[in-house]
Amino acid sequence: MTASQTAVLLWRRFAVMLVKEFRQLGRDRVLLVFIVYAFSLDIFLAASGVSLSLRNAATLLDDADRSSYSRELAARFMPPHFRIDGVISQPRQGLQALDQGRAMLVLTLPPQFGRDLAGGRQSSVAMQVDTTNSVLGFLATSDAQQIIGRFGLEQALSRAGVDSGTLPQVDNATRVWFNANLEDSWFMGIAEILNIVTVFAVLLPAAAMVREKERGTVEQLMVSPLTPLGIMLPKVLAMTTVILAGVALAMFGVLLPLFALPVRGSMLLFFAVSALYVFTTAGLGLFAATVARNLAQAGMLAILILAPMLFLSGAWTPPEAMPDWLRWLMYLSPMHYYLDLAFGVLLKGQTALALWRPLLAMLGIGLLVFAFGVLRFRRQFD
Repeated sequence: MTASQTAVLLWRRFAVMLVKEFRQLGRDRVLLVFIVYAFSLDIFLAASGVSLSLRNAATLLDDADRSSYSRELAARFMPPHFRIDGVISQPRQGLQALDQGRAMLVLTLPPQFGRDLAGGRQSSVAMQVDTTNSVLGFLATSDAQQIIGRFGLEQALSRAGVDSGTLPQVDNATRVWFNANLEDSWFMGIAEILNIVTVFAVLLPAAAMVREKERGTVEQLMVSPLTPLGIMLPKVLAMTTVILAGVALAMFGVLLPLFALPVRGSMLLFFAVSALYVFTTAGLGLFAATVARNLAQAGMLAILILAPMLFLSGAWTPPEAMPDWLRWLMYLSPMHYYLDLAFGVLLKGQTALALWRPLLAMLGIGLLVFAFGVLRFRRQFD
């Protein structure tokens, strides 16, 4: 048999196996519905329902002074960051509101507050903040401290007879790049797509291989003229195609039309990077398939693999905020580099040349992971 005939034979075998994988996946209606849901409704809910910004934080006012000073300070707690939901007369009412989740902040102004300021004496303000949500609680505390500090500085300058407009000032000119309006939906939508891609990149190949085990067809495939790579490659390629179709649904069906996501870079580059990431990360799913004996075990192993990948990706906690040993583990996760690539292409408009470092790191780690999965599969059936 000549080389060309061998190549044609290998291609036919590959094509037949690829068609078989698509047909097998098409028969699993529940899985298809779950994939469509994950790349449509789940993306919509993540982009529209989660906010990392402080907006209209419910504030209760306990004003025991009722002077012009206290009213002026309370009036500064206004939208879009705060809103005054009511006035209380007893401290326990504020505690009850915080316990029941009806308020995020309780501002207490003591008696003699205005008299102390008018007389040039120091006065204290009590502030109780619900930090159950640590991000919003931190923002509420920080913004409230700035409001109170600015009010106190203005009163001190006024008593000294100094016009704040005549003092030298530092003009802090802030320019927000890549997301000028601070749209949480852009970040949350893209981050959720990357999370879903990672989940399916591990889970789908593992489920496909374990399903062959449960049905007893994997032994039949192994005694066929197919090599282990010839069995695995069509599965991974079919799953990669399905995941990329889901990414297209999420981008063109949800984020672009509903949230006006600005794609500043090459969409083709984004899909190429996603295909490379899915193809290489599938090695983790193949490894789980060699260990698991049934679909339930494969799902549990996938959770053990996915949990550290998602939490160490950098989407929710930046590397600078992590301990050194966790930061080094983050650099070993291919999803960390996929995150940099996706945001760099979509929001920053970076090219492959500008992103060569994370691209090379993701490719290197991914190839090692994929090779490890193939090696495990071969050894299981040698």
